[in-house]
Amino acid sequence: MWGRCGLHRLRSGRRRITWIWLQRPTSLIYHRCLTRPVLSFLTDFGPDGPAPICRGVMLTIAPDAQIVDIGHHVRKFAIRDGAFLLWCAAPYLPIAVHVAVVDPGVGTDRKPIAILSERGDALVGPDNGLLIPGAERLGGIREARVLTNRELWLPVTTSTFHGRDIFSPVGAHLAMGTPFDTVGPEMKPDDLVRLPWPEAVVRDHGLDTAITFIDDFGNARLAGLPADLVVAVGSLEPGQPLAIELSPTENAVAATTVEATWQRSFGYVGLGETLLYEDSFGTISLADNQGDIAGRLGLHVDQPARIRAVA
Repeated sequence: MWGRCGLHRLRSGRRRITWIWLQRPTSLIYHRCLTRPVLSFLTDFGPDGPAPICRGVMLTIAPDAQIVDIGHHVRKFAIRDGAFLLWCAAPYLPIAVHVAVVDPGVGTDRKPIAILSERGDALVGPDNGLLIPGAERLGGIREARVLTNRELWLPVTTSTFHGRDIFSPVGAHLAMGTPFDTVGPEMKPDDLVRLPWPEAVVRDHGLDTAITFIDDFGNARLAGLPADLVVAVGSLEPGQPLAIELSPTENAVAATTVEATWQRSFGYVGLGETLLYEDSFGTISLADNQGDIAGRLGLHVDQPARIRAVA
């Protein structure tokens, strides 16, 4: 069960620490409940103004909460960037309520939702695909509900700031132990909006892929895993030369081919040299050592690419 942390208080006012056992299909893991509820927070708001206001709403309802800011520099309106960052961060946080807001459809008929993951976390935000990758990485979707219980919202709501008026208060109430099934009616997980996500395809001794995310260093994460690349080009050895063919897009008008080597990490190549590597989340990334390859080449999210061996 999720949400026990901070709820078990003895009559004296002291908090009791409990342990939660979670059965996963392949392993048995445990989490020590914290004595304070945990909320994570991810937006494209930037650090000033809206984000601190939302944290204030959360703390008004859940004054003992620990708020972990995953980040507020998500590229504006880039739902998939936010989904990727939530996917990256959520497994490394304790069981928590995750409030995420990248919401260009705010005020329209898109639904405000909460998802209960199999690990026991609750994810709160818009039904635009933002929450699903994180929920799936937390064991999958156990239950999804539409946020219709206005008693859990702020008394006055606007059509343009659901992060403050709906998502933050609902998240805080859940963190304080409000039962998940009180947020609103259940909806089928298959009815949730899902984002298109590039997939890697092995073809003709190469790997067709695409840029899925560009981080603050200008490193480009690609669709696919190193295992996919092994199937495409054979075993990967440090220093192995590879060619990355980058297709033209609306924003990058010219096709280009980049030569790189497969490496374990940046320091194995010279300053400014290009490498392909398995990044910290297990996917393939393209980078310049201590450089900005995305800026140098004008790379963009969703730009198609093909990786092949160099003869």
